[in-house]
Amino acid sequence: MKIRKIITLIALIPLGIGLIYVGRAVYEGTATIRQLLTENKQLKQAITNLTAEEQIGYAKVLRQETRDGKLFTTLRFVETDRNDKLHKILEKEYTVEGDVVHFDALIVKFGSQMVLDGKARAMYLWRRVYGEKMPPEQGFAIEQLGQEPARYEDVLKLLPAQYRKLFWEHIWDLADNPESLRQYDIEAVYGNAVYTRLRPGVIYVFQITPSGQVYPQVVPEL
Repeated sequence: MKIRKIITLIALIPLGIGLIYVGRAVYEGTATIRQLLTENKQLKQAITNLTAEEQIGYAKVLRQETRDGKLFTTLRFVETDRNDKLHKILEKEYTVEGDVVHFDALIVKFGSQMVLDGKARAMYLWRRVYGEKMPPEQGFAIEQLGQEPARYEDVLKLLPAQYRKLFWEHIWDLADNPESLRQYDIEAVYGNAVYTRLRPGVIYVFQITPSGQVYPQVVPEL
């Protein structure tokens, strides 16, 4: 019996060592994101460099048609460059049932300690498009969580590539952790879904305020 116990203990040693390394890796990962958000001056400078954004994209109706007694709207969704509103950095087409369409974005609103000049700053990520006759979770993806949005490549260029990757992979996870939000001086991480009835002949220009409020502005199509 003693020999069997000794053999069992010997067999468990590699497992225990493995768990120690896994635990250390998890801890180091957590410590890294904590350090990035609380101590990294380059990140704070990058956030401070965010200018007050206005236009962040637009949508227009390509066609509306009735199929089997149901109205369908095909639209083009475009995200524009931060520094050049005529430059498209993302362009997709979607077809949804009905004419009322929701545009869903995730917002990160930073506190005054994260911004060196103390002014309001916010980042956003377009998440999905969906019609009023479908559940949001079945909406069509715009951008992918965890990936760096093309719109912010120039903003976070001060950070090494591994830190940029770390930031975008973890920033959205803070939404469910109020204690971490307070610790990292992030006022809120939340969804902002706006919807409007789409009609041909007009363009729906999406604007964002420095505090992270997204809203559509209707302009005639030239």
